[in-house]
Amino acid sequence: MTAMQDYLKSKSIIDFNHPVVFKKAKEIAGNSQNPIEIARLCFEFVRDEIKHSYDYRMNPVTLKGSEVLEHGTGYCYAKSHLLAALLRANSIPAGICYQRLSREDNSEEGPFCLHALNAVYLENIGWYRMDARGNKEGVNAQFNPPYEQLAYEIRIEGEANLPEIWADPLPVVVEVLTKYKSYDEVYENLPDVPLISKK
Repeated sequence: MTAMQDYLKSKSIIDFNHPVVFKKAKEIAGNSQNPIEIARLCFEFVRDEIKHSYDYRMNPVTLKGSEVLEHGTGYCYAKSHLLAALLRANSIPAGICYQRLSREDNSEEGPFCLHALNAVYLENIGWYRMDARGNKEGVNAQFNPPYEQLAYEIRIEGEANLPEIWADPLPVVVEVLTKYKSYDEVYENLPDVPLISKK
């Protein structure tokens, strides 16, 4: 069981203690003292100002929050690391969630891959999921608690909303973002995990 305190810590990848990340987090929050407003501002910054690596065909491959901020780009995984760092820097508990999605429209045969998003703990609401991957045609993620509006819906067998809220990214995600050096190599090797049968 992960303690709430773990969702507030600076880590090697969710590195809000990095001076540039911490400065940006405070800059985004401005004079606001409202955690929900600060969460919205951080979400919209990562969603709109950090370019999705594959959408924009951008290198380098980023992993740490500080790298994402420095280069202005990241896959959904890396963007979730930055958003968690910005939220934690503002003393707002934040974790990482995953969906398992088909890489091809309506293909129940796969291949499948993980998609990363965030969960933030908001008082009187609880854990609230939000997806800062970046909007585009067919993708319209918004921050409107308590109602979730994510980038992707689960549509077919084999896809799933994984229920865990992680304080750190999954090792399989870190491995891919560390091993491959260009956005297209990452795209050809997107991480996946098998679903646990409920039978």
